[in-house]
Amino acid sequence: MTTKGPEASDSGFTLASPPESDGAPDSLPRVDFSTFVISLATSALFHMGIAGDPEKGEPPPKNLVLARQTIDTLEMLAEKTQGNLGDQEAKLLKTVLYEIHMRFVEAGK
Repeated sequence: MTTKGPEASDSGFTLASPPESDGAPDSLPRVDFSTFVISLATSALFHMGIAGDPEKGEPPPKNLVLARQTIDTLEMLAEKTQGNLGDQEAKLLKTVLYEIHMRFVEAGK
């Protein structure tokens, strides 16, 4: 099974392509470190009222307490995995934390 992980870019983070699933129609992609980080970042954006449900077409209500808790979780993950990540994983986590911090400051205004 070949997977391509997320790529960090100057403008933020994007997924290059989703990891492959086991082929069953209702199966989810395999979770690796990068997809876990992206999932936490998306949760933080949701709680900041930035990333909503595309079917509803409206942003979710802000809950900055939950957003902060998710950011704290990402920071703890960065601390606990320091020195144990590949170059791409470390760059992704650093980029995600930077972007999430900047958006949290904006959301708090």
